[in-house]
Amino acid sequence: MTMIDTSPLAGVASCRAVEEHHDPVESEGVPFHPGDMLDERFLITDVLSRSGMGCIFKAKDTHNGDALVAVKVPHMEYESDPAFFSRFQREERIGLELNHPFILKFIPVKGQKCRPYIVTEYLSGCTLAHLMKAMSPLPEKDALKIASLMCDALQHMHDHGIVHRDLKPQNVMICKDRSIRIMDFGIARDESSRRITRVGNNPSMGTPDYMAPEQVKGKRSDKRTDIYNLGALLYEMLTGAIPFPNENPWAALNARLTGDPVAPRKLNPDLSAQAEEIVLRALQRDPADRYQSAPAMKAELDTAEHVRVTGLCDRLQEPAAWKPGLFQRPLVLAVTLLGPVLIGIAVMLVLLLHQHAGP
Repeated sequence: MTMIDTSPLAGVASCRAVEEHHDPVESEGVPFHPGDMLDERFLITDVLSRSGMGCIFKAKDTHNGDALVAVKVPHMEYESDPAFFSRFQREERIGLELNHPFILKFIPVKGQKCRPYIVTEYLSGCTLAHLMKAMSPLPEKDALKIASLMCDALQHMHDHGIVHRDLKPQNVMICKDRSIRIMDFGIARDESSRRITRVGNNPSMGTPDYMAPEQVKGKRSDKRTDIYNLGALLYEMLTGAIPFPNENPWAALNARLTGDPVAPRKLNPDLSAQAEEIVLRALQRDPADRYQSAPAMKAELDTAEHVRVTGLCDRLQEPAAWKPGLFQRPLVLAVTLLGPVLIGIAVMLVLLLHQHAGP
């Protein structure tokens, strides 16, 4: 008897042979190593990743039949930062509130922790970013299906008042069992909570390549911000390029405020006019012109062949030329930053010369 594959990505050809992948990690200086036991429960077995904010470890949950889990631990220097700690607690609270098959599952830890950390299910597979390195662009059918599944997850988040704000290929996991997960709620916003704009010197308003115009402006995000982020991700899946490529990040941010990306079919002529229409609708600069909900976008992704083509590709506006502001010019910026230091040195020299000259 033939078994029917009912996994979410069963019909997605590019995800049929997903293998486990983790980028190499330098283990020097990490807080835990294989063999260490965390709070007499989590046995560390490997270091999965390391970033400027913290590390993620693979571990066995000895209180749950040695089930594999991932443990996210911030660097020690951030633990005393009230803003960071508040954001870290919020990430865990948001994660525990959500329960959807396409969203990373958070695992509750009762009792006092020896230090801040978050525990989630362990996912075997690779990120969408890694998949796109191996195959770019993705087949249109595959890209639309992946985006459709992400819309299911977004609907669940938005129904719970959560806006992710940082959808990008690195935050989407393609699992070996042909399922998918949206991960990393580090800058997610709960509509019922107070706004947090920055943690230390790190902006917490999204990743530049996928940011919506309202994020660039520092305005309040809503569910349509996630629609734009998903549109930018879908653009990359379908074309192999981000919507606003530019070596100068200021110019790239300016471009999304003043213009539109290159029409997808100019980069990938094999795309259907309907797929192009969906992407450009999601990437409208004015939130009111985008899909107003994840279900509305999903409906068109699932029936792309019936999408009405309105000619959005013919009404694209070229971004205005970027002119650096006063504090974005290197020389001015250097003088601005070093000015107080130079003045202090000059004052010290004057005092030393005065003391040397005597009365």
